[in-house]
Amino acid sequence: MAKPIEVTENNFVSEVLEADIPVMIDFWAPWCGPCHMVSPIIESLGNKYDGRIKVAKVNLDEFPAIASIYGIRSIPAVFIFNGGEVAERTVGAQPEYAFAAMIERVLKQ
Repeated sequence: MAKPIEVTENNFVSEVLEADIPVMIDFWAPWCGPCHMVSPIIESLGNKYDGRIKVAKVNLDEFPAIASIYGIRSIPAVFIFNGGEVAERTVGAQPEYAFAAMIERVLKQ
């Protein structure tokens, strides 16, 4: 499986906001059980859509300022950024097809 990019406050702009393809971000924390359920699904989708989307992770325990900026109050939260803007978002564990549908909607924009 493809390893998601670890996004921090230092590389958020370059890796996400300035990316030339959509970026799916898994906002998570080590203590979050549902986050551990979502992680392999996001990685699998990163492989399936390789070259069409970029997959990233943000540990909100380490980078809470990012959560604050985007109003994240519950995790797992999965956002897709396209052209520097939030194009899709969902909160909570979802099945793979739900995340794939988000990706497909963004790719059709």
